[in-house]
Amino acid sequence: MTSTRAISAADRSVPRAALKSGDASRDGRGRIRAMPPILHYGFRPFFFLGALYAGLAVPLWLWAYFGGIEIGGPFPGMRWHAHEMLSGYLAAVIAGFVLTAVPNWTGRLPLSGLPLLLLVALWLAGRAACLVVGDPWLAMAADLAFPAFLAFAIWREVIAGRNWKNAPVAVMITLFGMANATDHLASAGLLPHDLGQRLALAVAAMLLALIGGRIVPSFTRNWLVKEGATKLPAGFGAIDKAALAATAAATAGWALFPGSTAVGAILSLAGLLVAARLLRWRGLATVREPILFVLHAGYGWLSVSLLLLGASTLLPAVPYSAALHALTAGAIGTMTLAVMTRASLGHTGRAIVADRALTALYAMVSAGAALRVAAPFAGDGYSALLTTGGALWSAAFLLFAVRYAPILWGPRAVK
Repeated sequence: MTSTRAISAADRSVPRAALKSGDASRDGRGRIRAMPPILHYGFRPFFFLGALYAGLAVPLWLWAYFGGIEIGGPFPGMRWHAHEMLSGYLAAVIAGFVLTAVPNWTGRLPLSGLPLLLLVALWLAGRAACLVVGDPWLAMAADLAFPAFLAFAIWREVIAGRNWKNAPVAVMITLFGMANATDHLASAGLLPHDLGQRLALAVAAMLLALIGGRIVPSFTRNWLVKEGATKLPAGFGAIDKAALAATAAATAGWALFPGSTAVGAILSLAGLLVAARLLRWRGLATVREPILFVLHAGYGWLSVSLLLLGASTLLPAVPYSAALHALTAGAIGTMTLAVMTRASLGHTGRAIVADRALTALYAMVSAGAALRVAAPFAGDGYSALLTTGGALWSAAFLLFAVRYAPILWGPRAVK
């Protein structure tokens, strides 16, 4: 499945076979020389924009929520918040990841320069349309251009490079775009109102289970070997297969039959299996290396979210919104911030280490998620926890955007 090279410790060169055409406009890594660094690789603009949007959209939503203000686009109130966290922030991070991984998967040149700029423009147009365009069909057309172009770009590279082992990732990118379309159709009254959101979250959870399940033990193993440890993360085995199968069944079932008791039981089982999988990866041994430990924390949130989703289906006392935000703010938020910080350093030639400021960002995003999950249980304290959790979570992404702007917009480090 997905190669761990996608977010490796260094910005690997594009295979020489991809550069034999003698294209003088590109350098040894396939980057277009005439373009600014921000347009050299997909992770640069999309990690920056995704983080910036995550940091701004949450405060905007809280302002609208507490002020009783309606957003002007096709999605009313809370549905705009949900749609933009998925089709805005998360879609940008996914795009940055896969566009950077493609050259490693296929041995072909990265999407860069003007085509990358076009993709960025389509993402921005979608965000503007969902904010201010009231016509649901016009907003849908503007918003769907980005996922359609992204899916086309990924499929083209997979097919041209005959890299069929990574075709499942292209399938998931396509499904994620279809979830966006489903959400718009629901807004037009043609489908259940939250079907698209569940489909998008099901894809996101499966991507976390698959890709996180490769990179977390792999990076942990590499670090422990360097530290001279003899006890290493367990290899891929029966528990891993069972966890992935259960997660796939549980998330698909939840997307289509959210109120089913059987689905609730499978979600609970998947959460336990994901936890068992995580315990085999020696996460506690990485506590003193925050940029690695945060990956374990993000995967732990995935287990918690599956358990809470199952519990919210089976037990009326467990609020659904708590389970939902364990997945979104907790698992997705923590894991995306972890991946963005690590990949941005490694792919620009910098040391992959976390200083105190970066460690604080990790603590902020998980603390913000924990407060948001706790809010529905807090009674009269709901608003205070909601506001504090949202402020911490969004501040983590805003500070990432500010701190990493010179890295993402500037040239690769010279060693």
